[in-house]
Amino acid sequence: MKIIEVENNKYELIKDYKSGFDLKKFIDHYTDYYDDYDYIVGDIAYDKLRLKGFYDSNSKKVKSINDYKNLDKYLEDDCAVDCRYFILKKIN
Repeated sequence: MKIIEVENNKYELIKDYKSGFDLKKFIDHYTDYYDDYDYIVGDIAYDKLRLKGFYDSNSKKVKSINDYKNLDKYLEDDCAVDCRYFILKKIN
């Protein structure tokens, strides 16, 4: 289990597909916008990192576009084919 700490938030790296996680790139792209999300997904295409926040399905703030149960659909429809990616889960 790898723990990542950024701006007083802690995350567990729960998936690192094709070694997509780069701590420096993640910290460089992270803003307080992501503080509220239960999960952060980072996908890499053409050597560029893109972050997206997701909520647990039982969160009051969840919508279909940011529901963690729809992550596979997001990876299939909105990310480059077979791209490197990682998933961080927020630790309270």
